Amino acid sequence: MQKPLRVAALLNAAAGTIQRQGKGGLRDTLTSAFSQHGILATLQFPTAGELESAAEQVLRQVSTGEIDAIVVGGGDGSIRTVASVLAGSGVPLGIIPLGTLNHFAKDLGIPLDPERAVATIAAGHVLPIDVGEANGEIFINNSSIGFYPHVVLERERRRRKHGLSKWVAMALAGLRVLWHLPVFRLSIRVEGQAEPYRSPSVLIGNNAYNLSVPAFGSRETLNEGRLYLYVAEARTRLALFWLACRCLFGNVDQQHDLRILNGLSAEISTRHRRRLLVAFDGEIRALRPPLHYRIRPQALRVFGPAPNGYPASNADAYDRSNL
Repeated sequence: MQKPLRVAALLNAAAGTIQRQGKGGLRDTLTSAFSQHGILATLQFPTAGELESAAEQVLRQVSTGEIDAIVVGGGDGSIRTVASVLAGSGVPLGIIPLGTLNHFAKDLGIPLDPERAVATIAAGHVLPIDVGEANGEIFINNSSIGFYPHVVLERERRRRKHGLSKWVAMALAGLRVLWHLPVFRLSIRVEGQAEPYRSPSVLIGNNAYNLSVPAFGSRETLNEGRLYLYVAEARTRLALFWLACRCLFGNVDQQHDLRILNGLSAEISTRHRRRLLVAFDGEIRALRPPLHYRIRPQALRVFGPAPNGYPASNADAYDRSNL
């Protein structure tokens, strides 16, 4: 007889959907959905600062046989935090998208509706997913240096000081950072070959990003097992402004706007800065270069859509009878 799946659901109390719907409403929705699909679930609402320790505690429960899998509810930052704990453990991760953009869930084809996301977990298809890593920090989508992390810091400063909405603060922050455009002198080494670059922005993707419409900014696969580096060629304020505009409309000229590199690992160094601001799925760290990037192939197991939405060879069924 098949045993019921036992999960601990860690729901970021600061996630956008929870803020709009309230804990009570979401708790009722998810409790009903888990019960309907025969899943035994305990729901927790840790803060963002508590999420990592909560995931570590639940992982210990998995090791003692009390829990079978972990579910995270939140945006990409929340997923990254829990994925950092689970990477390499073999413990399946369920995802309930509750953030603003939900890039990771969209790329995997996970429904954005919480009840349908629970149904995806109940279906039991586990996908082996790559993660990226740099100097011990995990990322599920991308990491970046230059323009973007500076914009994020300025955005959060404006939100704290003036109480602005996220998008208004982002627009104003973008204009300010653009005016004080930092151009970095970098050495980028990919699989043993190093080249010098002068660029305001470098993005390192966990697998390849589409650079053409209608799929601009998405990824077709998350288990190719390669990092992709996108080095902006724009070096002036006007050039970077037009590049940003073309990105918004999915009209990037890959030959003139970007230098694209890919490999299993990469090293980014500079002799001109003692520390670099680095974004990991939107969260900012100040790190001392060089930055050592690597791909960790299939280090994360995620409950995802049925194989018709993902290559069948890349999915395996989660057999509850062995629990």
